[in-house]
Amino acid sequence: MSANASKPTSAFSSNVQTAAQKPAAKKPRAAKPKLLSSKLAFQGRVFNVFTDTLIEPGGHRHIKDVIRHNGSVVMLAVDESTNPADPDVILERQYRHAAGQYLIELPAGSRNPGEAPLAAAKRELIEETGFRARRWKMLIRYFASPGFLGEWMQIYLARDIREGAATPELDEQIEVLRMPLSQAMKMIAEGKIHDGKTLIGLSLYDSARRAGR
Repeated sequence: MSANASKPTSAFSSNVQTAAQKPAAKKPRAAKPKLLSSKLAFQGRVFNVFTDTLIEPGGHRHIKDVIRHNGSVVMLAVDESTNPADPDVILERQYRHAAGQYLIELPAGSRNPGEAPLAAAKRELIEETGFRARRWKMLIRYFASPGFLGEWMQIYLARDIREGAATPELDEQIEVLRMPLSQAMKMIAEGKIHDGKTLIGLSLYDSARRAGR
């Protein structure tokens, strides 16, 4: 056989190539449980609790207690005017009774019934910090704890900020903090920030800046 002659291809290798070219078959999605009943178990000022009875596709019945909430907005307000390479971020320090400690957080608040998320974000930023922003962009929308809480949280990036007078509610004792982004990220790395929405918002913003977005 000459050196230029092509080598024979085995049936095995041909089958491997053909199989590799075929797209993997998609697995069908599992059917959702069916809601049999939903009863109001508790009606509160901020949220309601419903006791839901469901039946799984396999026939198993079970009961879930679900918290229903209008949804919340989170505001990541940044000031890039002094040092664009390391902008200041606006944070808050306040006592959280459920956590039993003071927490450092991004400003946040609940939406009123029928209130648009962006309108709620602008209102809450003014009420809690006094800051206004000229430019707004939604960073992410996510479920805070979907195992039992049906609440969407939306994080907004607020830029071109200017100071003003805050009008917090009577039960809100808020200390407004202003610090460089690098300092806030250092606090995260040192385990000094424990609030979930703040970890998500700051980490996303820092990652986007590093990627040039």
